[in-house]
Amino acid sequence: MEAFVRSEITKGVGTITFFHPQSNSMPGTQLRNLTAEVEKLGKDDSVKVIVLKSEGEKAFCAGASFDELISIKDLETGLKFFSGFASVINAMRKAPKFVIARVQGKAVGGGVGIASAADYTFAVEGASVKLSELAVGIGPFVVGPAVERKVGTSAFCQLTINATEWQSAQWAREKGLYAELFSSVEEMDNGITSLAGKLSGSNPEAMAMLKKVMWQGTEHWDELLIERAGMSGKLVLSDFTVNAINKFKQKA
Repeated sequence: MEAFVRSEITKGVGTITFFHPQSNSMPGTQLRNLTAEVEKLGKDDSVKVIVLKSEGEKAFCAGASFDELISIKDLETGLKFFSGFASVINAMRKAPKFVIARVQGKAVGGGVGIASAADYTFAVEGASVKLSELAVGIGPFVVGPAVERKVGTSAFCQLTINATEWQSAQWAREKGLYAELFSSVEEMDNGITSLAGKLSGSNPEAMAMLKKVMWQGTEHWDELLIERAGMSGKLVLSDFTVNAINKFKQKA
């Protein structure tokens, strides 16, 4: 299958699905398409709630595409690539609808950021998380504000510093990243259908107001995340990072 991002609307529930054959990793095109779909459904009056999910069973999202990272040769290209993650997070933050994330597998780097930027995240027991950026010579600068907002500074530092170790889905649930945890995908999907159905019948104006209140204090993220993207864009050009990414690719 080729990579895609698509959406559908059913009874007030707008579902966005993304897929990439490399463990649902995110090249720039995917990030731009995902941003566009979130913004589109956010503006659609027929959509009352947004569900964000990926295809496949093993990985929810493996974060940045290593192939694209290794192809970055200048600051402008680096800034543009990492700004893609900034755009997705900001689109989810500013959408006037609640965003529910469905995490059916492991989440790495930017995938943790996407799960954190959702307003309510469902996950299965195998959905471990890892912020691996430091291990390849960069850092979770762009996704950091969303992750730290959700799990707190201490847990964010734990994920960031211990960059090669997975933290369990139970750990993520205890820290507040996951709102609900399920033993099977079927049970999780039933839970999502139930909550999304209830929200689709709720007052859109009230939900939009609540969304704004819940994200109060993040109004500066449009500028902050672009600034952070520049930090990652600079580091990805270093010899250390280039060598580290190549080593990771050889292991994959």
